Amino acid sequence: MTDPNAIQPSALDQLPDRDPEETAEWRASLDAVAREAGPHRAAYLMRRTLERAEAAGVALPKLLETDYVNSIPTAAEPGVPGDEAMEARITAWNRWNAAAMVTRGSKHGVGGHIATFASAAWLYETGFNHFFKGKESPDADGSGDQLYIQGHASPGIYARAFLDGRLTEAHLDNFRQEAGGNGLPSYPHPRRLPWLWEFPTVSMGLGPLSAIYQARFNRYLTNRGIKDVSASHVWAFLGDGEMDEPESTAALALAAREELDNLTFVINCNLQRLDGPVRANFKIVQELEAQFRGAGWNVVKTLWGTAWDELFQLDTTGALVRRLRQVPDAQIQTYQTRDAAYIRQDFFGGDPALVEMAKLLSDDKILECFHLSRGGHEARKVFAAYKAAVEHKGAPTVILAQTVKGHTLGPGFASKNANHQMKKLSVDEFKAMRDLLELPISDSAFADGQVPYGHPGADSPEVRYLQERRAALGGPAPARRVHPVAPLPAPAEKAFTSFDKGSGSQNVATTMAFVRLVKDLVRDKETGKRWVPIVPDEARTFGMESLFPSLGIYSPKGQTYEPVDRDQLMYYKEAKNGQILNEGITEAGSMADFIAASTAYATHGEAMIPFYIFYSMFGWQRTADQMWQLGDQLGRGFLVGATAGRTTLTGEGLQHADGHSPVIAATNPAALTYDPAFAYEVAVIVKEGLRRMYGEAAPGEDQDVFYYLTVYNEPMPQPAKPAVPGIDEGIVKGLYRFNTAESAGVTVPASAPRIQLLGSGTAIHWALDAQKLLAEEWGVAADVWSATSWSELRRDAMDADAALLRGEERVPFVRRALQGAEGPVLAVSDYMRQVPDQIAQWVDQDWSSLGADGFGLSDTRAAARRHFGVDAESIVVAALAQLARRGAVKATAVKEAREKYGL
Repeated sequence: MTDPNAIQPSALDQLPDRDPEETAEWRASLDAVAREAGPHRAAYLMRRTLERAEAAGVALPKLLETDYVNSIPTAAEPGVPGDEAMEARITAWNRWNAAAMVTRGSKHGVGGHIATFASAAWLYETGFNHFFKGKESPDADGSGDQLYIQGHASPGIYARAFLDGRLTEAHLDNFRQEAGGNGLPSYPHPRRLPWLWEFPTVSMGLGPLSAIYQARFNRYLTNRGIKDVSASHVWAFLGDGEMDEPESTAALALAAREELDNLTFVINCNLQRLDGPVRANFKIVQELEAQFRGAGWNVVKTLWGTAWDELFQLDTTGALVRRLRQVPDAQIQTYQTRDAAYIRQDFFGGDPALVEMAKLLSDDKILECFHLSRGGHEARKVFAAYKAAVEHKGAPTVILAQTVKGHTLGPGFASKNANHQMKKLSVDEFKAMRDLLELPISDSAFADGQVPYGHPGADSPEVRYLQERRAALGGPAPARRVHPVAPLPAPAEKAFTSFDKGSGSQNVATTMAFVRLVKDLVRDKETGKRWVPIVPDEARTFGMESLFPSLGIYSPKGQTYEPVDRDQLMYYKEAKNGQILNEGITEAGSMADFIAASTAYATHGEAMIPFYIFYSMFGWQRTADQMWQLGDQLGRGFLVGATAGRTTLTGEGLQHADGHSPVIAATNPAALTYDPAFAYEVAVIVKEGLRRMYGEAAPGEDQDVFYYLTVYNEPMPQPAKPAVPGIDEGIVKGLYRFNTAESAGVTVPASAPRIQLLGSGTAIHWALDAQKLLAEEWGVAADVWSATSWSELRRDAMDADAALLRGEERVPFVRRALQGAEGPVLAVSDYMRQVPDQIAQWVDQDWSSLGADGFGLSDTRAAARRHFGVDAESIVVAALAQLARRGAVKATAVKEAREKYGL
């Protein structure tokens, strides 16, 4: 058995001790204190010693947890500037109207959330009154602070906008009723309410991740000399339950590593999830503190209100602090709903020192502490935490603010497990709330049982105070502003037309063609600096290493080492003003980067052109939720799914084989999805994307879109751009005839049966091979079409259908393009058949398709294509089958072809 008093082996044993006698004396002193005064006193002294060491600059590992008390003592709290009583009245009106709005809407069955804002009201109000810079703030240059509002707290933000005159009662009565065009979205949605909301946050976990990368992108803009936004601060309001999402904590180390002291997380620790306690048997605050401290963040705990000061002063033995650390969160929630006798017995009754303490406390004092007094409900506590956060340098700050979910909503709401699903208060509950908040609303205002909105008047002291505070901070918040930004000039035409002549005898993958195009575009004197290349660690896979020395990889530290490949032409170069964001192995982080860059035109009034290149399999499948967030936030830029398709990435197998990303992308209304086959198509699409998103948009054209291009790692001959009238329009709209049997130079009789082969991406090469086989071996003439975008063809066709229902005559582009084309249509891609089948109903000709359905596998390209039945020979058999059904070829030809090709 191990002797507890024996000195255990330590990592320090391997280091020389220059004074073993002094070390022994310190150990003996500690042992003596623990023996005479108890282990808790010894721990207290050690904590004090560590604090002193840190203050003196002695480098020591930090403790990951502190006691369950406030980080800032009451005596050290700064006074709150302004009128605290006035701010309390403003907060009361906002609490009331938030609850009234949701309750009034409940009669329509649209729902809403009351309890979250009730718990977090002071967290927001303190920020709005004293900290959050608006867009007109003189030191924030049109950017202001960036506010990531917790989604379920949106009623409180609407209530404040109503109080300051930005919303009317009619708006509030249309909460969650948007179809009529005058409603308020349920949560922060910039696409639905673009003058108010900047950031969509209710897809939990994405808000904290995006906030970190927004703060990082602010530094990027400053360090690159695009715009000095060093005065902008990013505030992310989160729930303690939301922190369970892996994305919530995925980038904590990045924020600390890059010393993002322009970032503050405010976590509303009301100890409740949507259905119950966050950590029923544990303590979420302590867990989060350890997690954030371990990642290198500054942690401020704001747990208890001033009513607890008396209790802590009575705690001469440390028993109270020990008990607070022991009690699990679910029990603290229970205390919120139980009487003083229960709390005396359960909380104080198990320790003689606490029993004696409780004798000094009245029942009212106990109930005040355990029912009402939380740090997150007191303006002075919150102000002190915020001030400490914005003044802290060298690391981001997280504020862990303890609150009660449903605070001020009455005993039927406060701290109840079900309160997230409770959508309304009764009239009696509202009257009780009115009395608690001391609001001048008469009983007669509740006409026919309808709860009234409350407003002190447009010229009331409350409204004047609110507006004066916001004016001093730079105008209303939250607010989204799209600054008047001149369209970016089009890059030189040479960058795009250089692909028109083809690659000759050289094989070039479309991935390489895209990288080469970007390399030319970033050299443009006018717009080159605005490109933001984003890549998750595999730049060399995509042939981007040539950009390293010319553009540099962004690092706030610059390059503090000599790179191992410094003597090579394409060495790994990091720089403080580097242009490339090389994120490491994090697609989620790369998407958060993309979102921040793609919305800089609104957030900062600076148009940036992000392109994020990634394995196509690890894009939409892995981060599609963020791509919806991107669309919601009205982002612009280029997503590039490289090594695309089910069969082009040889040897990698199932998890790398993308056969479906265009299907997922087609579900996003903001995504324009293209599957280009040739380098010149890539150039045309990028040129069009730059015009539409950043240049002179056509009347009625939506600029708030983003492009998804799939490009391939398969080196192939790149043909010259055909001299076909309207080819650029066809590339942009999604379809054009690449060649006919005759222009392809294959020999077929004039009476030969004909078929139309539609291919996208790398599949067009199989179609071209099939065109030759059909002519030479089966006497069939095939025309080959490049389908650059199946989804854009579908959208155009759906728009045409909608126009017909309005009485307008419109023919879908796909129907017009194929008009007069002889024979049936056979479509093929390196994706599942569902991708080309999107347009089947608008094709007048007989339709059939081939695709790579099912799971991927590891093999050669040729074997994989044969396995999925999409290679040239499989196309020939499918074409003959279509023609045989029409009687254009003998039925036996299909069997002969299968046998001939071994299918």
